[in-house]
Amino acid sequence: MGLKDQFMRLARYNRWANERLYGAVAQLSAEAFHAPRSGFFGSICGTLNHLYVGDRCWLARFEGTPIPHRRLDEIPHPLFEHLWAARQVEDHRTLRLVGAASEDWYKDELHYRSIANGAAITLPMDVAMLHFFNHQTHHRGQAHAMLSGTEVPPPPLDLGFFHGEDIAA
Repeated sequence: MGLKDQFMRLARYNRWANERLYGAVAQLSAEAFHAPRSGFFGSICGTLNHLYVGDRCWLARFEGTPIPHRRLDEIPHPLFEHLWAARQVEDHRTLRLVGAASEDWYKDELHYRSIANGAAITLPMDVAMLHFFNHQTHHRGQAHAMLSGTEVPPPPLDLGFFHGEDIAA
């Protein structure tokens, strides 16, 4: 299996995991969604918005378009319903990007500037893509842990559960 096939699997997994997590978060009240919680971005709202902002920045880098955000702690969608709609757009954008990329694209390099300090960074494209998907998993895990502190049980998000559903699809 080539890199493109592996990244397509991760893009499908990302969409699946987001659907499950957001389905659980949708059951929270607005107060619980915004409630202060232990974590770098301080709430489920803050964490999921960070993930959305980060994804948009990475996708812009991959597409060679201007970075749409200036800070990684922006909260462009404080209302859950708006964030969920925007999240779905980015998940489909990810699937389109990965699906359209050639196998050779993953062997290229990505040159970009850090949002945090403006430093010039160069990464092999496959490493940048691995980071993109790992970053999503990392922050989904934080939101998942925060959800554990609510009345809504967090859903299983393990890749093994997805794999069984992905094979069946």
